[in-house]
Amino acid sequence: MLRQVLLAAARSDGVRRAVETAPYTRGVVRRFVAGETLNDALDVTRTLTGDRLLVTLDHLGEGTRDPGQAETVVKGYTDLLERLAAAGQSARAEVSVKLTALGQALDEDLATANARRICAAARAAGTTVTLDMEDHTTVASTLRVLAALRRDHPETGAVVQAYLRRAEEYCGELAGAGSRVRLCKGAYAAPESVAFTDRAEIDKSFVRCTRVLMAGRGYPMLATHDPRLIEIGGALALLNDRGPDDFEYQMLYGVRPVEQRRLAAGGARVRVYVPYGREWYGYLMRRLAERPANLAFFLRALAGRS
Repeated sequence: MLRQVLLAAARSDGVRRAVETAPYTRGVVRRFVAGETLNDALDVTRTLTGDRLLVTLDHLGEGTRDPGQAETVVKGYTDLLERLAAAGQSARAEVSVKLTALGQALDEDLATANARRICAAARAAGTTVTLDMEDHTTVASTLRVLAALRRDHPETGAVVQAYLRRAEEYCGELAGAGSRVRLCKGAYAAPESVAFTDRAEIDKSFVRCTRVLMAGRGYPMLATHDPRLIEIGGALALLNDRGPDDFEYQMLYGVRPVEQRRLAAGGARVRVYVPYGREWYGYLMRRLAERPANLAFFLRALAGRS
């Protein structure tokens, strides 16, 4: 019930205004968001890569319904990629892109063209793009765009959300040679006809999907903070003769940072999902909905500073 309330809050303009204007909110947000500027993102990237971690950067923004705003997002990503290359960070940092930020709700062809420009900029910088998966209503469109992009940019990463009932099917379709697939649990509200709602069922789906990806010919990226799922992922990698360089774990910026560094120090590839930008509200609400510990931290921090 709490998760549903928080996800509803993510869509509420009234709650958004209250959170964004509350005293001290932004100081707390900095645990989960690198900052609002490109320089903030680059500073965090430099720190994380210095600790032997990999990075994927998300220029926050979604649900764009203005072509001009979509163009601004594209420019933000191309600037980011140029700066990563200039800083010598592109070998260890890639970007994650939400198609709704590129105009997907307006015109799928527009979003595809915009994403293609970002993929070209990433290739020029010596790195890659992963297409984030969003609300369940965008899945079919996102997979179509992914297929179109991969004709020219086969290195483009995909995302599968384990809470979707068709997740195992998607993994099977995407686990081909050279394919990069991020498996996550899923952080959007969806009806029971489309998605599992019980946490245990979502975990079981995550394991089934991990089996498919590890047995496939692609490169699995396991996005989880759950110690059990991390352990299972490592065991399945061994069973499928995958070495430490043949898959990676992914975790969110600000969530279990000690564990991120422990895994990396042990030789695992660990990539940190680093969001930045002014449009942080929707992202924050989904992070709070995912883990009660995140919400407890947020409320304690606000109470302690009010």
